[in-house]
This record gives sequence, C-alpha cells and structure tokens, in this order.
Amino acid sequence: MAQALTVEPIGAPHGFFTRIGGVSTGAFASLNCSVSSPDNPDSIRENRARVARSLGVEPAALLGLTQVHGNAVVTVTRPWMAGQGGQADAMVTARRDVALGIVTADCAPVLFAASDGSVVGAAHAGWRGAVSGVLEATVAAMAGLGAAASDMIAAVGPCIAQASYEVGPDLRGQVLAHAAADSVFFAPGRREDRWQFDLAGYCAARLRSAGVGRVIVTGVDTLAEEDRFFSHRRRTLAKAGPIGHQISVIRPA
Repeated sequence: MAQALTVEPIGAPHGFFTRIGGVSTGAFASLNCSVSSPDNPDSIRENRARVARSLGVEPAALLGLTQVHGNAVVTVTRPWMAGQGGQADAMVTARRDVALGIVTADCAPVLFAASDGSVVGAAHAGWRGAVSGVLEATVAAMAGLGAAASDMIAAVGPCIAQASYEVGPDLRGQVLAHAAADSVFFAPGRREDRWQFDLAGYCAARLRSAGVGRVIVTGVDTLAEEDRFFSHRRRTLAKAGPIGHQISVIRPA
C-alpha cells in the first residue's frame, strides 16, 4: 500500500507520499512516481495507480506537470495523459474527478485547499520557484476559481531541512535580492562562505505574506530520512546515479 505522511487535516483529501509502498526496485525503491525517471515504466504506472486509488480517483485522473523551477500555474479544466503535462510548477482546480500531483526529492511540495475543499492547488517550490513567486501565483490562481486567500489552508510538505541544506553565496544573494529581511532564513554554515537555508520556513513566510489563512509545516527532512524519502542532495553527496521521486497529491472534496 502506498504510504503517506500523516499531517493535520487541510479540508480536502490529500497525501504527502513517502517512497514506501510501491513496486520499483534498486535506487527507485519503491514508490517512485516520476514519469521522467529512467525507472521501469510499468513500475511507475503501478506506483502512480496505487497513489491515485488511495485518494479515490482513477489512475488516469492523477495529473502531473513538466516541472521547471518557475512560477507558472496551470488551471486544470480537463485531464491529460501521463507525461503530457505542461511546463509549469503548480496546478489548481475545482474538478472533483481529478487529483493534482507534484513530484519532489528535496524541494518543497505545497498543498493548498479552500476551507470547504472545493478548490485545491499543488505547487513544487524549490528555492528558485519560491523566490520567483510560485506560491503567490498559486494563491492567485485559486482566487480566480473563487477561493479567498484568507480562507485557504496550505501545508508545506517534507523537504530538505535547514540543518541539511548548505548553500552558497549565489543562492543567498538571489533570495536577499528579493527581500533583504529574508536573511533570517539563513544560519551560519559549517564552512566559510556557506549558509544553512530554511526552505520550509521561507515558503511558510511567503504564504503568510500572501494572506493564506492557515499555514502548516510538516518539518520532515527528506535528506535525513533515507528509509522514507528520496533526496537529490543525498544522491549528490554520495556521487550516486539516478533516483526516484516521491509524490504529493490533493483533490477537491
């Protein structure tokens, strides 16, 4: 069974799924849900089908995007074939027969819902997307479907935590170029000219500034929990090959 992290209710059926409960093997073990990975395509289809059914939708109704670390948002009015999602990093919908899926392996998955669950959103927020405004753009797109920001709940899912996320001056400079006050999300690094970045805290602050009524942060570190989550940074440090991606999914109530 596809295993999801237990979090506070956010008004709509959802799940921050772990890497546990799928059929993939090796570096993709076991619930790899990235259609662009070099995993066995049949395994990916089965993994995604397990996730979809756990949320009460047909496998073909679990939608995804070609994620590009930007701020574009798709308003879903009809489903599309797996692997044919547009280049964007967030989706919103009021259709009850589809589910929105975001794949991550250290970036922050953020799930949104109006308090009555009638409108939902899902965003992929790496640092580039967060700085460029993907979260605010998702709030605006949901507002276009009739959901007021003050009535929204947003949950920041498992992502790389500050203690695990060493960054250099380029990343820090781009964050501070947007707002100098965001220096509070950087702690001193363990090496000269390095800092530890609080991605989840940064996303939560951007959501609150956008007027989101309630913000939840899971506080789970994807790099630190190898048994439960895929992590790009862990792979990079280990000089390993391709890995899988976990998925975070939400659908209207």
